[in-house]
Amino acid sequence: MKRTRFYSQLYFWVLIGMLLGVAVGYFLPAGKPLRFHLFGAGYTFAGTNLKPLSDAFIRLIRMMIAPIIFTTVVTGIAGMGNLKRLGRIGVKSFIYFEVMTTVALIIGWVVAAVVKPGAGMNVSVAALSTRGLQDTLAKANAPHHLVDILLNIIPETVVGAFAKGEILQVLLISVLFGIAMAGIGDANQRVILALEQVSKALMRMIAMIIKLAPLAVCGAMSYTIAEFGLGSLQPLAKMMLCIYGTCLCLVLVCLGSLLWFNGINMLRFLKYVREELFIVFGTASSEPVLPRMMSKLENLGCSKTLVGLVLPAGYTFNLDGSSVYLTMGALFIAQATNTHLTFGQEFAVLIVCLLTSKGAATVVGSAFITLAATLSSMKTIPVEGMVLILGVDWFMAQARAMTNMVGNGVATIVIARWENEFDPRRAARVLSGEITPSEKKAPAPHLPETPAEAIRDLEHLR
Repeated sequence: MKRTRFYSQLYFWVLIGMLLGVAVGYFLPAGKPLRFHLFGAGYTFAGTNLKPLSDAFIRLIRMMIAPIIFTTVVTGIAGMGNLKRLGRIGVKSFIYFEVMTTVALIIGWVVAAVVKPGAGMNVSVAALSTRGLQDTLAKANAPHHLVDILLNIIPETVVGAFAKGEILQVLLISVLFGIAMAGIGDANQRVILALEQVSKALMRMIAMIIKLAPLAVCGAMSYTIAEFGLGSLQPLAKMMLCIYGTCLCLVLVCLGSLLWFNGINMLRFLKYVREELFIVFGTASSEPVLPRMMSKLENLGCSKTLVGLVLPAGYTFNLDGSSVYLTMGALFIAQATNTHLTFGQEFAVLIVCLLTSKGAATVVGSAFITLAATLSSMKTIPVEGMVLILGVDWFMAQARAMTNMVGNGVATIVIARWENEFDPRRAARVLSGEITPSEKKAPAPHLPETPAEAIRDLEHLR
């Protein structure tokens, strides 16, 4: 088999864009822009000027997510045959999400309590200014109760869900429409065929847009380094090391063990999704790679229907990296401001984070807002302490986003194994490089689950 040269791979150019962005941001910071004249007019250029490249890329990807989820879920459910499987997948996914986010919250809590990254800073709350947190605190004061989260899943209008790009709202509409189409019977074949063709066209559009990822990563890294500077990392180096180290252990030990019990090596899986990891690291958001992760997991051997249901839901309910950050960030602020917490108060932080983490989105900075909402609702840890991590939150968002992406990929594989909708032989060939992502997956044959289904299939053959 002919191997693809490294310089033709997307991850290579994303890495080049990342290094170029760091260089531009470091040598041309916001305070020392480059001034030049062109056609008689004066211009200034700094690393912050490249941020629109990242914003444009994320917008291009975001506009594709809603239609891709809709077409994938509808075609999958309409061709499912037995809708009982839909309920089983939903229940198993919910249980898995709750268990894993709880484990991630506990791990973050334990690491922060043992390592104490904020101890010794002795920051006075009165000396902290919340001037840079006005917008964040305004969003944090919005309701984050369980009822509000559940009501937010139901869109005000069908069009509004697609216009706002709310993943769970689009997923709800897709599931209901797919069930309705499945109830129509054979008369839905023309509509399903049309949606399948639309889905293929949308994936081709994603393939075109994703080629701009190196430019987006360059713009994001350039802006961040120019705006905050590498020097901002030194005072909070211990906190950042805790975040990155904990997320790495969570991925390699906890999630790696889950994959190992299901016959997959974590290191090979990380190599398989390395391009997505580079994009997530550069943009500090897992949202841009959602369509590609759906395609890659399906290519790995997971059924199309299950991927379309589990992965988008996990992007809201299964944020392992954000969960680690919430408990660790809360205890860090308490330690840095010398706020003494009893065991009961620390446990209360864990319980509140378990609820507020479900309202976190996949966009940059959402976990920061969720942490502010958690502190505002508890009133035991000063929310003014958020200023301490404001300058380095983007760098911690990189670790959160990569962990979230890997965690949802693992969740999809594990639930697919539980449902016997995973092809381990194909996965082994894909991870070993025998099958490339461009090769199409053969559709899995539908096996009748009841005698009535078997009789119906025989009648169709006649």
